[in-house]
Amino acid sequence: MLKLAVFDFDSTLMDGETIDFFANELGIGEEVARITEEAMSGRLDFFESLQQRAGLLKGLDYAVVKKISENLPYMPGAKETIAELKKRGMTVICFSGGFRSATGYAKDILGYDADFSNVLHAKDGKLTGLVGGDMMFNYSKGDMLLRLQNILGISEEETLVCGDGANDLSMFAHAGTRVAFCAREILEKEANIIIKEKDLRQILEKI
Repeated sequence: MLKLAVFDFDSTLMDGETIDFFANELGIGEEVARITEEAMSGRLDFFESLQQRAGLLKGLDYAVVKKISENLPYMPGAKETIAELKKRGMTVICFSGGFRSATGYAKDILGYDADFSNVLHAKDGKLTGLVGGDMMFNYSKGDMLLRLQNILGISEEETLVCGDGANDLSMFAHAGTRVAFCAREILEKEANIIIKEKDLRQILEKI
């Protein structure tokens, strides 16, 4: 029986990449989106790509970051799927290589129990280009998942994970149910459930 569900945020619970929305404000959307794609496809180290992209956001008003973070488009079925999983007795967690400004705000709207993500450093109301947090490396999601499983006393077989990109591979290594959601090929290869449509409710039919 499944007891723990861990979802990625960007392009999984949320329809898009938070950092791309920020970059569009500075007119560097294409440049940042290109780096994001390289990282999600596994062609670029996640930590290096995160530092690079955060650096490009230097000078953006934090008020803009907050406003964008609180107006993101959530994935169809996200709220209903989380509600149903919790009704089935599961703990639902969000792991994101993106940002707390978005995942912390979405927590009460979408209904997951906790979020682990990164923080864009701001000083005097503007981004400094620095970033820190829980999900900085390629291995971060797997590392955090193992710690959660140990704390909660939950096995690999009792764990469901869902994501779309290469930085989700490390958590796929420690879960019995592995959902690739509108995912890159590199992740689909490691999945045992593949969903091609932007509707998270399809998970409920397959578990």
